[in-house]
Amino acid sequence: MEQISKLVRNNRVLLIYTGGTIGMGINPKTKALEPLDFNHLLQNIPEIKLLSTQIDVYQFAQPIDSSDMTPAFWVQLVDIIAARYAQYDGFIILHGTDTMAYTASALSFMLENLTKPVILTGSQLPIGQLRTDGRENLISSIELATLHHADNSPMVPEVCIYFNGRLLRGNRSTKQNADGFNAFDSFNYPHLGEAGITFQFSPYHILKPDYRRPMVPHTQLNQNVMVLSLFPGVQPPIFQHVLDTPELKGVVMRTYGSGNAPQQPWLIDILKRATQRGVTIVNISQCVAGAVAMERYDTGFQLKETGIISGGDSTVEAAVTKLMVLYGQHTDVATIRAKLCQSLAGEITLETA
Repeated sequence: MEQISKLVRNNRVLLIYTGGTIGMGINPKTKALEPLDFNHLLQNIPEIKLLSTQIDVYQFAQPIDSSDMTPAFWVQLVDIIAARYAQYDGFIILHGTDTMAYTASALSFMLENLTKPVILTGSQLPIGQLRTDGRENLISSIELATLHHADNSPMVPEVCIYFNGRLLRGNRSTKQNADGFNAFDSFNYPHLGEAGITFQFSPYHILKPDYRRPMVPHTQLNQNVMVLSLFPGVQPPIFQHVLDTPELKGVVMRTYGSGNAPQQPWLIDILKRATQRGVTIVNISQCVAGAVAMERYDTGFQLKETGIISGGDSTVEAAVTKLMVLYGQHTDVATIRAKLCQSLAGEITLETA
């Protein structure tokens, strides 16, 4: 607690604009949405000038649609935050909604021992439209990035997504709605906070970092991972061809229910051979809520015997980005598999004895 009492606030936040619907306008010729310059976005939110916190802006040279988001952009975001970490109390990232949960998950692992808020937000309607949700999302995100306790420690020192009045842990979030303003939810973890007349937080569920340790950025990623969904009628030659890819390091396998798969000898044989040659396979349920429990049914237990790792109640977004980061940091497969069973940034619920 002595270290926390020495925390200093700068009364500054950094707003990082990557692109997305929030900053789009309508092309007069094609009538399609396209990215606009960030100055246009700020002109539509004069209320920002009423905030007492200084807001600095970093804009990507070319705003991108979130469908074009890549791990290279994640590295760029980490570099931006790490280089300016001491100068700001928090960071807000404006991002398109389609891959926001992937970016939030990746950043939660790439920013080890994060001690400041990194809040991703965006909108379903462009900021210039009359009924836009972007104005409230942005202003509330800026406020959330500045809120702190009496000892100057931030209220939410982790990577979050704020959308439609909900403050969610980033690596627990999934986009659930393509049309509604309630675009995101965290089905296996409580909301960190709710926005009403005031912000209501759930302190028990917010990460508590070690303020005695520095934030450690990680920028090495291994992208030789993939997501593979089981479905009735999956063909052995195609399944085997995918898992036999020489460059393949990790697989997030989306199974049925609580982690079940068909009781087919060919499937078990392919999976066992893949894990034995060093491919790490993580079992994630296709259900949006609930957890993998491979010991519950025979159809799941057989997977456990092949060397597949339970992803618990992790999201697909968290599992695939966690694999990328771990394979970027480590070469020892045993170490990677051990860390997959640990909660590195609050991404999975660990069973207690």
